[in-house]
Amino acid sequence: MKNPLLIIFCVLLALSTSAQTYTSYFTGSTADVSTTTQGGTVLMGGATEDDNAMIWFLQRAGGGDVVVLRATGSDGYNTYLYTDLGVTVNSVETIVVASAAAANNPYVSNQIRNAEALWIAGGDQYDYVSIWKNSPMKDAINYLINEKNVTIGGTSAGMAIMGDAYFSAQNGSVTSAEALANPYNTYMTIGYHDFLNNPYLQNTITDTHYDNPDRKGRHTAFLAKMMTDLNINPRGIASEEYTAVCINEDGIARVFGDYPNNDDFAYFLQTNCTPPNTPETCQNATPLTWDRNQQALKVCKIAGTPDGSNFFDLNDWTSNSGGAWKHWYVQNGIFTTTTGTAPTNVALNISGNTTSCSGGVYTYTIDNPTAGATYTWTVGSNGTIVSGQGTPTTQIQWTNGTVGIVSVTQN
Repeated sequence: MKNPLLIIFCVLLALSTSAQTYTSYFTGSTADVSTTTQGGTVLMGGATEDDNAMIWFLQRAGGGDVVVLRATGSDGYNTYLYTDLGVTVNSVETIVVASAAAANNPYVSNQIRNAEALWIAGGDQYDYVSIWKNSPMKDAINYLINEKNVTIGGTSAGMAIMGDAYFSAQNGSVTSAEALANPYNTYMTIGYHDFLNNPYLQNTITDTHYDNPDRKGRHTAFLAKMMTDLNINPRGIASEEYTAVCINEDGIARVFGDYPNNDDFAYFLQTNCTPPNTPETCQNATPLTWDRNQQALKVCKIAGTPDGSNFFDLNDWTSNSGGAWKHWYVQNGIFTTTTGTAPTNVALNISGNTTSCSGGVYTYTIDNPTAGATYTWTVGSNGTIVSGQGTPTTQIQWTNGTVGIVSVTQN
């Protein structure tokens, strides 16, 4: 227990030697603490951080240790997170991990695992994909999400890697015009189900800097390509600059920004559930067409406010406060948005074990399946679908973790 009379002096350490592969900038107490945390995810669209969203992030650390990860830059977050926002934390450590050797250094993964909050800075997301993904860092971050119940977040490139699917930018960025003209052009590099495992972001791809430049068209192309190649019902979450989506452990996504003083919006994208709903034309060297009666995508646009009172419910992907529904569609590479309507969801009840043993295989069944319909099952990172994808009954093998989530969507 910390002595309330203990005075902790702010210490800034820059650790980098020829024998050390990472660089660490440390502010606060060097004594590790363990606190009660709250899980969650912060998706920040880039540019300057939204202070209210960052306060939400810090409060969930319970006064513990905050780790900032980046591949370039230095200690720009340390004072901001340790002092400027008025939330007491034990320490803030920024670790610059710019090489495979650094990503495999045990110190890095150990500090991640000991964190009570984790922030991923902006930069080039392909650095994170190419350097961090195939290292112990990935397991350490997923441990925070799925076992330690810690809030993680990121801005710009840090947000870009948060979803079950992600735009890797392996060959550079892609514009909306390029993506719509050819959804299989060399820049359309999408990773899936092999990096971070956020339970509420399954089959979801994020996008950032949504209004600078306009990225609605390329985000739509991401979803079209995922639906065509992966045979899933993809979803998307996007944040404009200066806007943040803060998802709590119950799947409620609150939107922070400065509306109505500024037009700060977040977007929640899903495919129209009325079949047929697949893209009419999604192939190499051909403009995308995804029309479906001019309702290919159902999109909820929500203004971000200083108190985060507007929200979107990721449990049913329909309930919200402060949202306006839009229809997005593409005809021969031309993107259009119109006033829309909320999706018509079919209520599905799942029967199956609510407790399980690690390694066991369990059966889950829809109580009220529709004749002729197909179903997309999704499961969190501590489970694997063994069989039954596309059918009303699936078998799932659970591995580790304290909480598992299984969900299903009727196609």
